[in-house]
Amino acid sequence: MKKGKKIIASVVLAVLAVLGIGGFVYVSDYYHADDDALKALNLQGDGVQVEQDGAVIWFIPENPAAGIIFYPGGKVEYTAYAPLLRSLAEEGILSALVKMPCNLAVLDADAASGLKDKHSEVASWYMAGHSLGGAMAANHAAKHADWYDGVILLASYSTKDLNDTGLRVLSVYGSEDGVMNRESYEKYRNNLPSDSTEVILPGGNHAQFGSYGPQEGDGRPTISKEEQIRATTEAVINWL
Repeated sequence: MKKGKKIIASVVLAVLAVLGIGGFVYVSDYYHADDDALKALNLQGDGVQVEQDGAVIWFIPENPAAGIIFYPGGKVEYTAYAPLLRSLAEEGILSALVKMPCNLAVLDADAASGLKDKHSEVASWYMAGHSLGGAMAANHAAKHADWYDGVILLASYSTKDLNDTGLRVLSVYGSEDGVMNRESYEKYRNNLPSDSTEVILPGGNHAQFGSYGPQEGDGRPTISKEEQIRATTEAVINWL
């Protein structure tokens, strides 16, 4: 009996070790922010102040008109979204870029809790995110609808029903997106209010909402990364 228990224990430990190694390898393989992202992160000026506060990077404009809390895409270094959030801040939107555990927003969907209280001078707040980050941003907003005015989904969809939350919703994706699951996008479309706004960026793809290079399985864009970020900024500003 003792020998049998030892064998079982050894097998269990071996399985746990394999799972642990596999998990470590999985989370260690992620998309890194490129040089353009680092430039946007380190640049001070143009009326935008960049501040690091723990796991959050703030892009603070003068006299912000609204605030956005942004969740990064799955397995993407959060700083890769610095160009987009800086672009929004240059248009007067205070933006919070949230670092996620192991670069997976699903591990901390409520990371936004309390962040808007750090800038009480801003009255209107929106949850936003890219891909998996968008889904988790919608998840958080659905549970705390009285905290926010709306949700911004970039190449994403909401698995939570937002119809009776009072939240406004903007959905933006590129025409050449090869990563976003279109079947799931259509399946969950009814989770969005009927007056939601959808913007399709001609020539845009999945990865160019961030600044981390090509993504496996993605379509080939016919516009530049800078053009996609500029078009996304315009879509958000027009919707706001």
